[in-house]
This record gives sequence, structure tokens and C-alpha cells, in this order.
Amino acid sequence: MKVQEFGLILFVDNYNACVNFYQHKLKINKRSEKEDLTTFDISTGYLMIEKGGVRSKKEKRRDQNPTVLRFDVVSLERAVNELKSRGVEFIEDRLDFDWGKIAVCVDPDGNRIEIGEVKQACASYKK
Repeated sequence: MKVQEFGLILFVDNYNACVNFYQHKLKINKRSEKEDLTTFDISTGYLMIEKGGVRSKKEKRRDQNPTVLRFDVVSLERAVNELKSRGVEFIEDRLDFDWGKIAVCVDPDGNRIEIGEVKQACASYKK
């Protein structure tokens, strides 16, 4: 199979708030928009936000959503400060591991988002 592009579809209940979060707080460029879905460009393909999910007032448990959105950055501290200046609230500002460090926040539906600064030892490190 020759993959043309990778996409991730995230079903949400609080659609307008989630679109606003990804577009204005995370500053992800919008590719297209229809009545029930909005697609954003990410460096590896696209993230589609679509109506039809379930919201949670706090971070969803893994049995509610076993997916984590991870955005790797060059400087975790700089990214966290930038996102905080846009109103993003973090559950954890920094968690350290042998493979790198992450900060954790959630979108308006309670979907876990990690901002990561990974080392070469990390399985997801892009060479």
C-alpha cells in the first residue's frame, strides 16, 4: 500500500469549542471546513475534528479514549509558555522520563494532548 497522506479523525461533542481550541490556542492551520467537520494541517498529514464524540469535563480515562495526541517540539519550556500565554491550561507542566519530557493538557472535550520534547532514545524520535 502506498500511503498518500496520514490523517487522524477526532470525534468531539463540543465541536465549536474544540475547533476554536485547535485553531486559536494551538495555532494549527485550518485546511478546510464543512458544517460538521474541520480539517487542520499538521506536519505529518491532517487532524480532522468531526461532530459525533462524547465530552468529558476532565481528562478522559483510557477506556473512554485510548488515544493521545502528541505534538513534539524542540523546546518544551518555550512551547508551554507560549501556549499558556494563549490561555491553554496544563494538567502537568512537565513530566520527565528517560526518553524525554512532556507537558499534558486537554482539549474542551477532555481529549489528552501531550507536548513532547523527545531524546534520540525515544521510540518516536524522527531521525
